[in-house]
Amino acid sequence: MSDLFVLRALVFAGGFTAIGVELSASRLIAPYFGSSTFIWASLIGLTLTFLALGYFVGGRLADRRPEPALLYGLAAVAAIAIGLIPLVARPLLGGSLIAFRSLDAGAFYGSLAGTLLLLAPPVTLLGFISPFAIRLHLSDLAAAGTTAGSLYALSTAGSIAGSFLPVLVLIPVIGTAATFVALSVVLLVPAVAGLVITRARRAALAATMVALTVPVLALASPAAIRPPDRGVMLHERESAYNYIQVVAENGRRSLILNDGHAVHSIYDPDELLTGGPWDYFMVAPLLVADTTGATPRDALIIGLAGGTVARQLTAAYGPIPIEGVEIDPEIDQVAREYFALDELDNLDVVVADGRYAVKTSDRDYDLIGVDAYRQPYIPFQLTSREFFQEVSAHLRPGGVAVVNAGRTATDFRLVAALAATMRDVFPYVTAIDVARYTNTILVGSRDPLTTDALMANLAAFPESSPVREVAGWSLASGNIRAIAPGGMVFTDDRAPVELVIDQMILDAARELTSP
Repeated sequence: MSDLFVLRALVFAGGFTAIGVELSASRLIAPYFGSSTFIWASLIGLTLTFLALGYFVGGRLADRRPEPALLYGLAAVAAIAIGLIPLVARPLLGGSLIAFRSLDAGAFYGSLAGTLLLLAPPVTLLGFISPFAIRLHLSDLAAAGTTAGSLYALSTAGSIAGSFLPVLVLIPVIGTAATFVALSVVLLVPAVAGLVITRARRAALAATMVALTVPVLALASPAAIRPPDRGVMLHERESAYNYIQVVAENGRRSLILNDGHAVHSIYDPDELLTGGPWDYFMVAPLLVADTTGATPRDALIIGLAGGTVARQLTAAYGPIPIEGVEIDPEIDQVAREYFALDELDNLDVVVADGRYAVKTSDRDYDLIGVDAYRQPYIPFQLTSREFFQEVSAHLRPGGVAVVNAGRTATDFRLVAALAATMRDVFPYVTAIDVARYTNTILVGSRDPLTTDALMANLAAFPESSPVREVAGWSLASGNIRAIAPGGMVFTDDRAPVELVIDQMILDAARELTSP
């Protein structure tokens, strides 16, 4: 094994590991802090800062001490530090849960800052590799450009591989903590090989001995990746799209995704109604003044999750054909195992992106529902004027589009933006607040929507129908209101849904920290 081969292998491994650590760190953080643009901006910005620091310091060190053994030794230290990130992060991440439950915003974001700063030592050391390797490789100033270009190309090739392999293979197959260990090994192998070749055998032996303890320590974790915020955890897993939990509480099963601060589906074998936004989808068709639209003949649900909306519609209107679109195939598997999705014989599950499913559909529907969240965001492509135009094009006369919009008790900015966008497409849009949850249901139609129609259409349902109970909630506490034209309209070109939600989050955090 030649010196040059090992050096090039280290450069490739450094590029692979740098981007792999960044992506894996996002999955380490997501179950506790989510994956908002604020989180991603912090993660990317700090990673680039640490790398820039490493390039600068590493270049100066290489000029002063152009010793191969020093480079390999620093790379070995970086590899060991990478493997230990999940272990050291656990108390910080656990502290974030305590801070969130006690509404201590300072401690909550302090835990986030502490976790991100764990990346500083290994990522800074990774920045040493390229300038140090160029200095060691450089033997002719006339070929300096070629040398630097070839090594940076090799590092970038490693980064390209590191962009795909951890996310598409390692994290879904072996989990986040084990992925950090795998990244550690990828970097450690050429580092130790370089120490052996440069006759720094004691350092190689020490690095190997320490490295052997890293997998044991890093993987000796509690059974759960993240303790549940409520109830007893029945199941957890990491998919390519989400961190998934199923928890049981008071006889109910809840589907929890990512940061764990929102419920995406509820299933109770003994009680149909949840009191949540899923129930209110039943009421939407009854707002149509023409009674022919009161009983939908079929429905399309974008963001099926555990199938709660599909179950409520089936209970209200019988086994009408329902097409449920869910982008994450592993959520579909969880829903079948824990949310009795297979009991809904009238449900056809489609694993696809919601926008793509609407755009490529050749069918029309009486109800199209949108309940797609990657908490705390709605995917922007499901919030634009163009999307609602596509939805409108697939609605029959008397049909309704129903959107679940998140809010706080006092901040309705997202609701207002979605309502304005829908009103730009639909002549009639109505809002209904969910009393027990911080959600508002938006209903759009080409036909008039009125509370008079709601009360008139209820006559067709027996007293025992769940529709009557949810309609009663809507009339009593839903603040049912028509949406007038005007306000911010999202488009495919400009849909700042992340900005709106980030502002809501930051304002809520400021309220918590204000005296």
